[in-house]
Amino acid sequence: MENDKLIKISERNKYEVQKLIPGEREISKLALYFQSFADETRIKILSALSIRDLCVNDLSAILKTNQTTISHQLKALKVQDMIDFRREGKILVYHIKDTAVNDMMMYAVKNLG
Repeated sequence: MENDKLIKISERNKYEVQKLIPGEREISKLALYFQSFADETRIKILSALSIRDLCVNDLSAILKTNQTTISHQLKALKVQDMIDFRREGKILVYHIKDTAVNDMMMYAVKNLG
């Protein structure tokens, strides 16, 4: 009786869905990308950088977190291509590279209630 309630998908529909699911490489990239949002320090950094460009020293002071931790998290965000920096003399000033990152964060905040 339980099996009667299951929806059977046609082979054609099954193939179409399987064809459109991202491949293993893309899935791995997506998982890494979304992991960037799983760390509270990275979320704070992205939030601060969405307001203005900042250097490590400024981020450390604003977030009350040591510079080593900030630098480590900035590196993780840079690897994911979420942020970039420009050099101002000896200082690196970081900024969000793609507005989609900020849009995603704002969407999440709005919908979390």
